[in-house]
Amino acid sequence: MLETGPLQSSNMELLKKAILQPGPPEKFALQTVQEVIKPQRQTKLAQDENQLLENMLRMLLQELVSSSVQSGEPIMEYGKSIDDGETTLGQIPHLLDVVLYLCEREHVEGGMIFQLLEDLTEMSTMRNCKDIFVYIESKQDILGKQELFARGKLVMLRTCNQLLRRLSKANDVVFCGRILMFLAHFFPLSERSAVNIKGVFNTSNETNYENDPPPGLSLDFNFYKTLWSLQEHFCNPASLTLASAKWQKFTSSLMVVLSTFEAQPLSEEEGDANSLEEEAATFNIKYLTSSKLMGLELKDSSFRRHVLVQCLILFDYLKAPGKNDKDLTSESMKEEIKSCEERVKKLLEMTPPKGKDFLHKIEHILEREKNWVWWKRDGCPPFEKQPIEKKMPQEGTKKRKPRWRLGNKELSQLWKWADQNPNALTDTQRVRTPSINDYWKPLAEDMDPSAGIEPEYHHKNSRVYCWKGLRFSARQDLEGFSRFTELGVEGVVPVELLPPDVRSKYQAKPNDRSKRARKEDSKSGAHQVEETRSGVPASENDGEGNKVDIETSAAPMEADATVSTGNISQGGTPTPEGDQKQSPDAEVGQEAAQLEADAETETGVIDGETDADVDLEAVS
Repeated sequence: MLETGPLQSSNMELLKKAILQPGPPEKFALQTVQEVIKPQRQTKLAQDENQLLENMLRMLLQELVSSSVQSGEPIMEYGKSIDDGETTLGQIPHLLDVVLYLCEREHVEGGMIFQLLEDLTEMSTMRNCKDIFVYIESKQDILGKQELFARGKLVMLRTCNQLLRRLSKANDVVFCGRILMFLAHFFPLSERSAVNIKGVFNTSNETNYENDPPPGLSLDFNFYKTLWSLQEHFCNPASLTLASAKWQKFTSSLMVVLSTFEAQPLSEEEGDANSLEEEAATFNIKYLTSSKLMGLELKDSSFRRHVLVQCLILFDYLKAPGKNDKDLTSESMKEEIKSCEERVKKLLEMTPPKGKDFLHKIEHILEREKNWVWWKRDGCPPFEKQPIEKKMPQEGTKKRKPRWRLGNKELSQLWKWADQNPNALTDTQRVRTPSINDYWKPLAEDMDPSAGIEPEYHHKNSRVYCWKGLRFSARQDLEGFSRFTELGVEGVVPVELLPPDVRSKYQAKPNDRSKRARKEDSKSGAHQVEETRSGVPASENDGEGNKVDIETSAAPMEADATVSTGNISQGGTPTPEGDQKQSPDAEVGQEAAQLEADAETETGVIDGETDADVDLEAVS
């Protein structure tokens, strides 16, 4: 009980009258403190002034709590009123808001709000503490600010731990979970105060069960004792590696339980009837151990999962690496763990409802738990990393390039991985060429107008993407690759990937295919002509050589034309009979001559003649 003098009592009445007036705290909070305390500085209190204000606020809080208890109203609703249709806060929440505002603006010491919250929880019943904790959760973001957190984190931790000691772990499971979740969000992830560094187990959590069978029990009492005796080993898994006798006892008891579960599988109807996924279902952290309930518990899918998941947690602990030499498991124990773990997982998969999904989630949780195990064994290094300051190079100094073992960073890293994993370079999945459809699918989606992709984000703008795609098409889709010269990179995309309204633009026509085929045949004929030209003497000058080449390539065409003159009318129009009698060799010769003339046309003027002269000479 804090003692007060006459002057302090008058100041407290003034403080009570001013603070409890309605309205936001920023309108009157600082002015009221200045009138009551009369600080040396106008905006920030000194140490002794902070202590004086804290004593006055604690006495005021105690008075309000006493008044609310006498009135029979909940603490957080005492003094609540409705003015003009608006509901005002109770007096105690309003007082806390004023103090929180002063702490946030650094007018008073930052730990004052935490001290008031601790006093309030100590003076309240558990029913009122739930309402107080709702207020704490609503102000979590403000209380977690760095200027307040550094001053009051230990007080808040002490307050929450005291609440957890007062709560029942069996009846107040939800409230305990809310407190733990608040601490997990309030403190940083690397906070060591909530970490069990030494890995000590809670051996005080004992499970009591019956030792003598009650009269008239129809169930096998030995199985009942065997099932509940497993909790002794689940409570302290480290003891199994110290004595082989305990491990043998555990495995024998576990085999009995697993065999019973396998002999009495649950049906889908039983699993749905006892599912805990219903909204009205209640969750308990411990099951009743009465022998009369054993028959019902064996039909409960959640009870079976409870036991089987405990087995997986124990196996995961025994297999965890990084233990001391005395805690390591032997080879025979590892084999037994592996066989038992397979049986447990199979039973979890068979247990309805949704056994496969449940097993997948449990495996995922246990896999993530390994990261936390390594983090604790490495000394809980902080996750927060400060940004690296970029050092500006001094003027006139050259920056040395890093030297890599194999020339660049990527090859050196690949070689490093190969040292750690000998199968890295021989893995068949390391290098895999995608199919044409898979590779060109992103570009086909870009070409769809309904997709609404802006042109600047199309894949065709990436030179590396287009270059790789052309290489794949040249190896796997030669017909599509041939459309590149006419339609660009979008023409190489397989037609079946394109949308219907775009497909007609890039789909090859039948006459185009026949022209392309004749063009390829003409290329082969031109190759034969090149071989014929290779016998021309090199002593002739360039101009004469070009002219001889043109005359040589035109000679077969003239000979064939002479043979077929009888089939051509005087007007120059060939008859159908002439078309039928014209040999394929003549057609190839004509196309080869035309191709050769086109090639000479691209190079410009040949031996002083124009392109038109070359064409006329080729067809004459």
